[in-house]
Amino acid sequence: MIMAASNSMLYGYHSVAEALKAGRRRVHRVYLAQGKSSPRRESLGFMARNAAVEVEFVSMQRLTDMVGHRQHQGIGATVSAYPFCRLEQLLDSGPADPFILVLDQIVDPRNLGAIARTAVCAGIQAIVMPKDRSSPVSPAASKASAGALEHLPVALVTNIVKTINALKDKGLWIAGAEGQGTKSLFESDLTGPLAIVIGGEEKGLRPLVKKTCDFTLAIPQAGPIDSLNASVAAGIIVYEAFRQRQISNKK
Repeated sequence: MIMAASNSMLYGYHSVAEALKAGRRRVHRVYLAQGKSSPRRESLGFMARNAAVEVEFVSMQRLTDMVGHRQHQGIGATVSAYPFCRLEQLLDSGPADPFILVLDQIVDPRNLGAIARTAVCAGIQAIVMPKDRSSPVSPAASKASAGALEHLPVALVTNIVKTINALKDKGLWIAGAEGQGTKSLFESDLTGPLAIVIGGEEKGLRPLVKKTCDFTLAIPQAGPIDSLNASVAAGIIVYEAFRQRQISNKK
């Protein structure tokens, strides 16, 4: 795994709890706000002590100063940097029936977090995204994912087009999400080795990325609004693939 350059300050119950459960990065210390007792804080303190992690009680204001804002639910933790995976690891040691999500320039950490949360629930095995022009896997993204990012392998790559071609070489079909896609989502076969590509919030898939996909998917829509938020679109597509794969596995 590739470690980012420095430690992080996670905040919020789910981010810290899932970091403790996942064990993918070291939790140095858990900080809990003093004052009125909270079942979640008590539970988290118990989890931390069971994992031999020191717990420190601090004032709400000090925790706010440490995190940088008030959206911490009275919970914080210093942790080691996020452990990114190498693409080669994903391709060489992954399951026989890969199910991967490729994010082409998702820049909003809330969208990244929401996508990761859905991805974990739907059985996505890894996320691949570019090093540049993407949201960092930040504490804000971890909180938005309800801690899901703490469990999900993420690979950072230099070139998405080259990455798609590498996935093809490993036998994956590449499906791009596109408003004017060549196939309807509900008429597409999303079983077997698959990578789903989700474009950025502003412009969707970049032209060369779209051209490199094996096919593009359109989500059927009704009504006057003709576009969906990137994280919502990703959720719909990923869960349709999950549904099809569940049915296929039962045959």
